[in-house]
Amino acid sequence: MNTEEYIASGILELYVFGLLSENENKEVNDMAHKHEAVQAEILSIEKAVINLSYSVAPHLSAANYEKIRQQLIDKHNNNNGVVQMEPKRGMSQYMGWAAAVILSFGLAYQYYQTDEATKEIQSANAKTSKYEQLVASLEQKNNQAEKALNVVRDNATSVVKLAGQEVAPQSYAKVYLNKNKKEIYVDLAGLPTPPKGKVYQIWALRLDPITPTSIGVIADKNANYGIFKVDNNDGAQAFGITLEPAGGSPSPTMEQLYTLGKV
Repeated sequence: MNTEEYIASGILELYVFGLLSENENKEVNDMAHKHEAVQAEILSIEKAVINLSYSVAPHLSAANYEKIRQQLIDKHNNNNGVVQMEPKRGMSQYMGWAAAVILSFGLAYQYYQTDEATKEIQSANAKTSKYEQLVASLEQKNNQAEKALNVVRDNATSVVKLAGQEVAPQSYAKVYLNKNKKEIYVDLAGLPTPPKGKVYQIWALRLDPITPTSIGVIADKNANYGIFKVDNNDGAQAFGITLEPAGGSPSPTMEQLYTLGKV
């Protein structure tokens, strides 16, 4: 067996971990004295084990790490840097086990770090997505609010005040009519939050005879700052708001008339 085959056989790793018999250790020591390549490979393995143990040291007990590290350092200091590995009765299997533990901890820690990094990236992506959705939602609300304000501030806009009725005398609402733009907005800030399964329905009324026309159903009266654009209705003489089942009704439930006002 030539030097390269001897190095590739794996016997030097077993030598470093203290897993060889006395005769096998003597053979390796003799080879190390005769061949510089063998001696250099042993030193390389020793340094690799030291570096590996150092990399995982924070995840081992200080006592175990220092014991393994000191053994390797002492071996390197023997005979002016020439490694002399002597077998220790009853200890060789523990040295091999310790090396395996170090390697296992190193691989487990590396996997843990990779897994944690993946989770952090996924979490960052999720937060970014939520942030983008929030920004988009705020922009939409701001656009809606700006449009509503433009209608309210327009000199061509008239305001119809809707007073509370018998079922809710403290309620009130406002309707903003802009005949030039043919737009109608309703402000529901003065209405209570409807019960679950109920919605507010906006009606445009002609009075002679009384003819109601639904111009909007509001499921969430607190959305859009309480101001909603509804369908335009030319010729409306009054407006009313009723509380209806989810989805709205074909005709107003007069017992649930919350507000009413004439143009």
